[in-house]
Amino acid sequence: MASFQANLLNQKIYAPYKIAALLDTVAEQGISADQVLRGLNLSQAALADPATLVSIKQYVDACTNVIDAGANLATPFETATRLHLTAYGMYGYALLTSPTMRDYFSFGVKYHPLATPTLYMTWRETDASAVFEFKETYSYITSIKTRNFLIQQQMAQNITHIRDAAGPSLFPIKALLSYSGKDVEQIHEKYLLCDCYFNQEVNEIHYPKSILDQSPILGNQLSIKLLQETCNQLLGRTKMSTGVTGEVYQILLMSPNSFPTMEAVANLLCITTRTLRRKLDAELTSYREILDDARCTLATEYLLVTKMSTEDIAARLGFSDSANFRRAFRRWTGKTPHQVREETQN
Repeated sequence: MASFQANLLNQKIYAPYKIAALLDTVAEQGISADQVLRGLNLSQAALADPATLVSIKQYVDACTNVIDAGANLATPFETATRLHLTAYGMYGYALLTSPTMRDYFSFGVKYHPLATPTLYMTWRETDASAVFEFKETYSYITSIKTRNFLIQQQMAQNITHIRDAAGPSLFPIKALLSYSGKDVEQIHEKYLLCDCYFNQEVNEIHYPKSILDQSPILGNQLSIKLLQETCNQLLGRTKMSTGVTGEVYQILLMSPNSFPTMEAVANLLCITTRTLRRKLDAELTSYREILDDARCTLATEYLLVTKMSTEDIAARLGFSDSANFRRAFRRWTGKTPHQVREETQN
């Protein structure tokens, strides 16, 4: 998994939510968007476009830019506190609906490649603790400051996300850091909410083992099954195990608020529209069929996981009105949106 994750570095397959959170954080320090986005070939306007996809490398480079611009030492932690699980699409919803926190831990690690990962994450259970460990993946990052920034943000995100699921009364036991704590001890303890030990051989967060059998606030056995299936599909497409069809499907699922056109998808894949159509024909499918599949998957998940109205779901999936959405949904599933939602509640 670590080598697979390393291969994701330059793939523009992620929504730009992390870059947007970083921009908001440093804007309060007087650092401009131009400074953050320098060299990324990305505009601030593009960040507001739901069809925009970015790479992990672009985010890492943005972090280096804010460090060079003089961002304060709390920046990685402050950015992390803005990145709640709801920012992560279906991956985040799946974590929130995990039946137990043990399931949450395992799911979070297995599907971490869907979350614009900057580190490789594992977890283990000891006699007293549930431990997350974070390892560096990308050898091209030579700046110690950038590497430490990413570790700090990832660890703070981990705590933010677990408290999103388990509630604000949960606190870690301790954090182990691989770098010096000079000048940053108090900042770490403020944001990591526990005693921090520096100059260690690992980067770890230890939680009370007792949380593993607790249920997340929004735990839902039915929802997690559907969401896990979707994340399996997303992960499979991320691994590019199903040819061009998988790549197109992945791009569409990563852009649920405004699906890119076939021409835009072809551009993302660095091929012509004609070539994309020919490749999909060879795989016995079409852009329209893949788009319908993605819309059906997302619509079902929104019905099961959220309280969004049919009108809001229709608008999010690009339908001109709710009547057209209901007809399409019945064609895809044989059921109405109301029936699917009612089955979940019964």
